[in-house]
Amino acid sequence: MQFPRIRSLREDHDLPQRALASYLQIHQTTYSDYELGRLKIPPEILIQLATYYHTSVDYLLGLTDETSPYPQIK
Repeated sequence: MQFPRIRSLREDHDLPQRALASYLQIHQTTYSDYELGRLKIPPEILIQLATYYHTSVDYLLGLTDETSPYPQIK
């Protein structure tokens, strides 16, 4: 399964893969493998990406077209 929204968001923000990989503290090749669907994305990485892009994990996974994040649990 590929993750086109993760790639699209990165490109929309004019970020190279190495910038996101650095933010996530992973290798650039690992990030590339996530985008291409070669590796499953761990939940903690999905949460970090959703937080970074101010969206929801559901949006990143293509389960909704709503870009707004869910309210935070307090």
